[in-house]
Amino acid sequence: MVRLMQLVVCGLFLIALSPNVAGRDDRVVVSDAEKDSHGVLVHIVKSSYQSGSTDIRVLLPDRMEKARRYPVVYVLPVEAGRGDRYGDGLSEVQKHDLHNRHVAIFVAPSFSHLPWYADHPTRSEIRQESYFTRVVVPFVEKTYAASECSEDRLLLGFSKSGWGAWSLLLRHPQMFGRAVAWDAPLMMNEVGLYGNRDILGTQTNFEAYKVADLLRTRSSLLRDKKRLVLTGYDNFRHHHQQAHTLLDELKIPHDYRDGPARKHDWHSGWVSEAVELLLGIPHKGLSVP
Repeated sequence: MVRLMQLVVCGLFLIALSPNVAGRDDRVVVSDAEKDSHGVLVHIVKSSYQSGSTDIRVLLPDRMEKARRYPVVYVLPVEAGRGDRYGDGLSEVQKHDLHNRHVAIFVAPSFSHLPWYADHPTRSEIRQESYFTRVVVPFVEKTYAASECSEDRLLLGFSKSGWGAWSLLLRHPQMFGRAVAWDAPLMMNEVGLYGNRDILGTQTNFEAYKVADLLRTRSSLLRDKKRLVLTGYDNFRHHHQQAHTLLDELKIPHDYRDGPARKHDWHSGWVSEAVELLLGIPHKGLSVP
């Protein structure tokens, strides 16, 4: 009974999992972990929600207590596969030792197609939202000492993945606790921009993921505490300013930084502050509004 109450209080989101198999409506097999040359644990995934193989990379704190459950920061990619034109978010986390400084688990999934964190309306092998929420998150919580509380499921992204982080939280407000977007096109109004048509398919499908509309429809669920984080920019300052204005109009509390301007890349210096804001830790030298 105590365990049942814990699951209810923490807002557990799990599907039926058998050894190496996740989900009844998805055919998925996840390999055992192998350490890469940087000490990151890598699982290879085959899922009918994705085309071909993808992977889940896991960076654990060096020291973990047996009875403790840890918050998980999902480092959401902006490129398909292991593309690194804009750097590698997990390597940036490791470079700054954020997994040890904050004693948290960091997880970086990959996707077979350009990640927009949405399900295609007709193509079953492009179901990115379903893959992330039904396969990646449940697998991490089943396999590692990850907290099952929604407030400890944290989303970190920029550009496409910043948009994805916010849309995932807004579409699943009971599943995720906080989301940060850095230099993201949050106020897009139509399908067809930045390669998103191949993932979202149609304008009708896009409307279901449109951040501005989701903020309006979910506003009553977002007023109790700060769950959205909006930091600096390179290409999309105007989007951030508009999003900040809308959040204020809707009386949604949030953390907002209008800058500084940085290069549109994982390694331009924004990640450490974003992680601290996600975890509710005031960044050194800055006051959190």
